[in-house]
Amino acid sequence: MKNSYSSLSIAIQDLQKEGYTADFNLCNAGVEHKHKKRIHKATELEVIKVYRFEGMSNPDDNTILYVIETTTGEKGLLVDAYGMYAGNVPRDLIKKLKIIK
Repeated sequence: MKNSYSSLSIAIQDLQKEGYTADFNLCNAGVEHKHKKRIHKATELEVIKVYRFEGMSNPDDNTILYVIETTTGEKGLLVDAYGMYAGNVPRDLIKKLKIIK
């Protein structure tokens, strides 16, 4: 796993080759494995690495890529805009995703 990447798409491609293939999404109850329809609470996941990408011309293009492993052995990626919407995400998950290793 590299310390940095030049773009989000290159990071995703490289990390998928390393086995981080699950597609995670934020939801009201935690982080959902999109294809398996399985929801993980904050206590069931570990943020392994965080990558930040800034848009060249538009601040709205800023994104964060979370590299995640779950207690059930799933390895995947979560892409989010800078700053999460606290009303839609449990507080314990917000704290978990702020951890940068």
